[in-house]
Amino acid sequence: MKKLALHWKILIGMVLGIVFGFIMNSLDGGKSFVTDWVKPFGTIFINLLKLIAVPLILASLIKGISDLKDISKIKKMGFRTMVIYMMTTLVAIIIGLGIVNVVKPGAGMSVDTIEKIKIKYEGSSGVVDKLSKANAQNDAGPLQALVDIFPSNIFTALGDASMLQIIFFALFVGISLLLIPEKKAKPLMDFFDSLNEVVMKMVDLIMLFAPYAVFALLANVIIAFDDTEILLKLLVYALCVVGGLLLMIVFYLILVSIYTKKSPLWFLKQISPAQLLAFSTSSSAATLPVTMERVEEHLGVDKEVSGFVLPVGATINMDGTSLYQAIAAVFIMQVVWPEGLTFSNQLIIVGTALLASIGSAAVPSAGMVMLVIVLEAIGFPAELLPIGLALIFAVDRPLDMCRTTVNVTGDATVSMLVAKSLGKLKDPKPKEWDDNYDAVK
Repeated sequence: MKKLALHWKILIGMVLGIVFGFIMNSLDGGKSFVTDWVKPFGTIFINLLKLIAVPLILASLIKGISDLKDISKIKKMGFRTMVIYMMTTLVAIIIGLGIVNVVKPGAGMSVDTIEKIKIKYEGSSGVVDKLSKANAQNDAGPLQALVDIFPSNIFTALGDASMLQIIFFALFVGISLLLIPEKKAKPLMDFFDSLNEVVMKMVDLIMLFAPYAVFALLANVIIAFDDTEILLKLLVYALCVVGGLLLMIVFYLILVSIYTKKSPLWFLKQISPAQLLAFSTSSSAATLPVTMERVEEHLGVDKEVSGFVLPVGATINMDGTSLYQAIAAVFIMQVVWPEGLTFSNQLIIVGTALLASIGSAAVPSAGMVMLVIVLEAIGFPAELLPIGLALIFAVDRPLDMCRTTVNVTGDATVSMLVAKSLGKLKDPKPKEWDDNYDAVK
């Protein structure tokens, strides 16, 4: 019998996890059972992905840069990558603003609903935490984001998984390898090539556990929501975000179809395991190893391109997050600060969201932190900020799952576009976890 494809296994795990979560939500002691006995398996899975993310970025980026043989190629690939990422992010923000201004999900929300949401979420640790993180970023100097790219200690950067610092170090090492004699560079290049192969095989092994892990992750997400009345009140806002994200997916598929001449359905099928994991984990950084494996082996993108474009994308390309910030900012203003809905403020939202996407960390709920910065950029009253965050806090996690899926899809799309433009898009050659099993028995 034909083996069931991985994306179907993951999808089955997600559906069963959602059903199991609703069942446990209705039983006495069900929530504590999921928290104590189910959630840990999802946490283990995410930890394993994070474990290999750093060595994978380091190995693939150094190997990819050193294989280019010509520094001018790095400039060409880097320029094209940044231009396409900025273009797709701008499209995402415009789509978001278009939808929220047409639908107006915040108009007409009752005072009673606003007060109920305020009481439930305004003083919650989640809202307070997002405000404190945003304030810390605002207190930093204007060039602090640039300073943070350059590590003072690479081992500290590796331990903290500081992606931009790791990318800088890997680029630095890769360029330096190009500038020394090939004979002396070869041993180190061979080491990173071998490390890259080992880590990619580790991805295959970890993915065997993926269907069970997403079951645990989704079950835990479901038990976190117990106020269905508020969720229903925020349904129109949530549908605006989801609708915008779906339009971004369509935009990606059009780009893939027109420029790379590949079937959109084929593209979705090949990248779907990474999309489903992004949805389950809400972290493009944790999903990065799987994204790289799918892009290289199943989409046919050369390692030289994927090793550069995807780590950079996981750090600075946040199309889904930018679209969400545009919709969320205007939605909050529609509810509590309608006088702020001017054309000039919406232009400021475009620019600030574009810049914020570059600094947004590839971790769960980072988008809400950047949302505070976007709101403050337009002069949103400080006393209304806790209420504004409280308005959307109830549905932030499921929307975070959706926008992370778009972020990962955008990374894969751009890697294909860059690879095609450089003649580095080849026929895919998928590998299985047991390819060499018979040889080592």
